[in-house]
Amino acid sequence: MMKPLIAPSILSADFAFLARDIEMLNDSEADWVHIDIMDGVFVPNISFGFPVLKYVAKLSKKPLDVHLMIVQPEKFIPEVKALGAHTMNVHYEACPHLHRVVQQIREAGMQPAVTLNPATPVMLLKDIIRDVYMVLLMGVNPGFGGQKFIAHTVDKVRELRELIDATGSKALIEVDGGVNLETGAQLVKAGADVLVAGNAVFSAQNPVDAIHLLKDL
Repeated sequence: MMKPLIAPSILSADFAFLARDIEMLNDSEADWVHIDIMDGVFVPNISFGFPVLKYVAKLSKKPLDVHLMIVQPEKFIPEVKALGAHTMNVHYEACPHLHRVVQQIREAGMQPAVTLNPATPVMLLKDIIRDVYMVLLMGVNPGFGGQKFIAHTVDKVRELRELIDATGSKALIEVDGGVNLETGAQLVKAGADVLVAGNAVFSAQNPVDAIHLLKDL
């Protein structure tokens, strides 16, 4: 079985020492850098904007996994592309014209991904699952780091894996929120391909070791 891809979330990094933390990720076994962009409208918090992200993109040697927790994410396709992002992740709940947005992301030369909030059923992706590179399942309600993992997410991973297999989709399954060694092991067993970890990495005494342990799940 393939090892999971690990995408540490810089939302949990120390912003006073952001360059140091990105350097640490460059030297670690992290596969991607996960970036959460929040607008205070779609989620009850604001994270950081494109000036900070340009700096992150310049320093990061890892592909950028950009997760837009915002309304009308399609307006920012050019900005996300300008960062050189590998993946652009938009919320199902924020895109009434999801198929069009997915096509626009792909046309811009990025991998399109779709995120589901905890209360959004997996089956709603039935008609788009073959068109996306990845599906991100939220293991917490989006907006804040460090929340308690919603246990039902493990069942959703299983259900999504069944949908992907049944449709012949090649989509990866990513999980963000409440991921640590314990929940990560359950998620990988259920069929998750990519683990986003914030606190589990950046609050660890040795973040590089923490990434290694997640990678080994």
